[in-house]
Formats: sequence, C-alpha cells, structure tokens
Amino acid sequence: MVRGGSVAGLPTAVMAHGLKDASTWWEQINESRVWQDRIFHILAALYGVVAAVALVCLFHIFYTYMSLSMMSSRIRSLVFVFRREVQKLQPEIVQHVLLDMPSLAFFTTYALLVLFWAEIYYQARAVSTDGLRPSFFTVNAVVYAVQVKFLGHCFTLSPGKWEVLKLGSFYEGASSVS
Repeated sequence: MVRGGSVAGLPTAVMAHGLKDASTWWEQINESRVWQDRIFHILAALYGVVAAVALVCLFHIFYTYMSLSMMSSRIRSLVFVFRREVQKLQPEIVQHVLLDMPSLAFFTTYALLVLFWAEIYYQARAVSTDGLRPSFFTVNAVVYAVQVKFLGHCFTLSPGKWEVLKLGSFYEGASSVS
C-alpha cells in the first residue's frame, strides 16, 4: 500500500536506490571477461552437443543406407559371378526374379532415403507428415506389383512368343551377341 511517499514502510528513495543497483547487474556482467567467457563456453558446449547428435544421426542414416545398398550390390554380384548357373535354373521365371530383385531392393533403398529426408523437411517446416509413409508404401507396392505382373506375363508366354517379343534376359542377349 502506498502511504505518503512510502511503500510497505520503506521510503521511496530507498526503493529507487535498490532498483538502480538491480538494473546495473547486466552492465557488470557485460563488462566482465570472466562472465563473457563462461557464457560463450556454455554456448559452445551446447552447439557441440547439437553437432554431436547430428553426426550420430548422419552416421545412422549412412550406415542404414549403405547396408541396404551393399546388400543389393552383393546379391547382384553373386548373380553375375554365378551367371552360367543362373541361366540353367528352371523354370525360367526364377532367373528373372534373381535378376530383378536386386534392382527392386535398390529402388526401395533410394525411396526409403527420400522418405527420410522428406520427413525431416516436412517436420522442419511444421507440416504434417501423415501422407508420406502411405505414399512410400503405395509407390513401392505399385513398382513391385508391376514387376510381378511382368514376370507373371513372361512366365505364361510360350517360347515362340518369347522370341518374337524379344523380352529375353540380359544374359540371353549378351550370349547371342558373342
């Protein structure tokens, strides 16, 4: 309560003096090298933590992508190494599955990488990511369904139609050239 120039029993001049001293704390910190060094060291440590977390996330992304990519490449290299044995596999559809699956795995790997970066971008922009994963699954399902349909169609073709359409595998085309 204010009564005749005093607040709660203290004279106003004493309160004003206290406020004057309270307002100079920033000037004292601003002029102090020790406080400035401490503040900047704390900021440096916090930014270092952010950078370390980002680096861990980057290694995780890189490791996941490289694992999937290396798996696809390993399968493809094994098919190339054992190409003569692959050409002898019966029914012929098995040959096509072995030749096409690494490419499909490679496609899925890149689609997964795009999904990951799209989620990061959308979250940074504060946009809903609800439609991204269903889109990823839909695109992959369509690509795999087209591949299965193509392989089913190739499997039902008679050998005469096969030659007319020239839908032979890469190895058949390469072996006819040599």
